[in-house]
Amino acid sequence: MTLSTSQRPTTWTSTSRTRVRPRDVVRTVNLTALALLVLIPLVWTVLGSFKSPTELSRRPPTLLPEQWIPQNYVEALTGFDVLRYLTNSVIVVVVATLLTLAINSMAAYALARYNFRGREVLFLVTLATIMVPLQVILIPVYQVTAALGLTNSLWGVILPAIATPTGVFLLRQYMLTIPDELIDSARMDGAREFGIFWRVVLPLCRPALAVLAIFSVLWRWNDFLWPLVVTNERTRTLPVALQRFASQEVVPFNLVLAISVVSLVPVLICFLVFQRQIVQGIAATGMK
Repeated sequence: MTLSTSQRPTTWTSTSRTRVRPRDVVRTVNLTALALLVLIPLVWTVLGSFKSPTELSRRPPTLLPEQWIPQNYVEALTGFDVLRYLTNSVIVVVVATLLTLAINSMAAYALARYNFRGREVLFLVTLATIMVPLQVILIPVYQVTAALGLTNSLWGVILPAIATPTGVFLLRQYMLTIPDELIDSARMDGAREFGIFWRVVLPLCRPALAVLAIFSVLWRWNDFLWPLVVTNERTRTLPVALQRFASQEVVPFNLVLAISVVSLVPVLICFLVFQRQIVQGIAATGMK
């Protein structure tokens, strides 16, 4: 005897419908509006890079180009030595990021896992340096760099920026979440301190290291003041060269916007690829 369709027992799934609250809708709408508001300058820059100088100077301005001119990018890349400045920026970003990860991770490991006199005071002093802007220490840092013979070179841009208090703070907070039992077990197995740091701690700190790497890329890529002071024509980075290009007597705004878009592409790609690591790493480092 078979049951009819109306007599068959109802099978309930484990998933239940979630009720949408008005507060969540309002929050989503507000965040979406703020995101679109932040994107306005970026959209304006991209669209303006395809306009002619005459159209850019028109009042009131227009959003969409009346005539798309992709030749702006060709003229900007050929008439402006973008490749050399871009290469300098890439070298500075890659080398500075690698050194930043190495030095900050070792400092954070010492502050998180070793008990020594003055550890808390040293950590507070490290955090206090976040509030010191570069303009305050610009002259003494330049004097030290010049005494070491690092001016007018990429090393003069890289070395003063590799030790960051923000990086030490992020990595230390994440290392505090690592159970002590893992490190104690490694020591009982005969592992040396550097082996514990390299094989146990660093693999567990990959989210925090990814966050610091992305921050370092953004900091070094957008850095302007220090490269402006310490570099010459041969070693200029892209932001400094772009400012010099935009300070001509007759400013070609269409070419300046085209170069700006080119300089934004690596940063956007980096953020889009690692945005999940950014959120996870920041959330994890704020646990303690």
